[in-house]
Amino acid sequence: MIYLCIESSHTRGMGHLYRSLTLADALCARGHAVRFLINDHAPSLAILRARGYEPAIVNLTDMESGWENAFKKGATLWVNDRLDTHAIHAQRIKNAGLALVTFDDRGSGAAFADLHIAALNFDETPPAGKNILRGVEYLLLSPDIARYQRLRKKVDSLLVTLGGSDTHGATVKVVKLLAAQKQKATLVLGPSFAHHTELEAVLTPDFTVKNGVPSMPEEMAHHDLAITGGGMTPFEANAAGLPCIVVANEDFEIPNGQKLEQLGGSLFAGHHANIDASIFSRALPIEAMSRAGLEHIGLGGAARVVAALEALL
Repeated sequence: MIYLCIESSHTRGMGHLYRSLTLADALCARGHAVRFLINDHAPSLAILRARGYEPAIVNLTDMESGWENAFKKGATLWVNDRLDTHAIHAQRIKNAGLALVTFDDRGSGAAFADLHIAALNFDETPPAGKNILRGVEYLLLSPDIARYQRLRKKVDSLLVTLGGSDTHGATVKVVKLLAAQKQKATLVLGPSFAHHTELEAVLTPDFTVKNGVPSMPEEMAHHDLAITGGGMTPFEANAAGLPCIVVANEDFEIPNGQKLEQLGGSLFAGHHANIDASIFSRALPIEAMSRAGLEHIGLGGAARVVAALEALL
């Protein structure tokens, strides 16, 4: 059994959940048994169950009880996707004799990982861990994206999607800016979005609102430019040829936005607290941005990550 231990909430966001689902599907396709260990968050639990996974609810903040030991029997590998793991937790996994994998981990537990997959680490300081796989070639992107890849040449449709939870209400801020410029857009709100009242106060008839969609790759296929957060979404969009304007929801997303701008498929509009509104009215080189995204963000990351995990088994 491979355990995928993740954190997903309105505060943390839901990017870890969606990334881990891509990994779980890839592992299952290779014949591995997987189980999710997750904090109690109703929208995330519903998504997992709808995808055919029955998760175990755990208290990720508990450093005293040793809850991890309840899952060591029959375990072959422990994978964390939680952003900040603690050394106490990591040592407990290692003391149980398990190989430990972590993703983009900024916590003290990262140093104990046998494998640290740091696809989103663009800082000058290298991540911690015994073996580190770093770079966009290790991004876990949905294979469904391949069905919807196309080159964009002009903007006929604008998409706004700022995360499964949009913790800080960046969608409201972006809508205000777009409304001031008389721009039309489709808004996709995530399952943990909690700013409906504030959003309704600023909406105009120029905006179409969708409360969740069955497939983000399919939804993205209908648009020519997206305004996104700085997590996995703009990488997924660029891989499909969809240029992005990136707004960082969290400080740690700032390097992601800067890296995507460097690669050419996106422009970085800054942190949500200080958005550069001028980018939204700028004439953008859409075709060049679309080509850059298709060229630099590939879909082979899942296969590379699964191979690295299988090497630990």
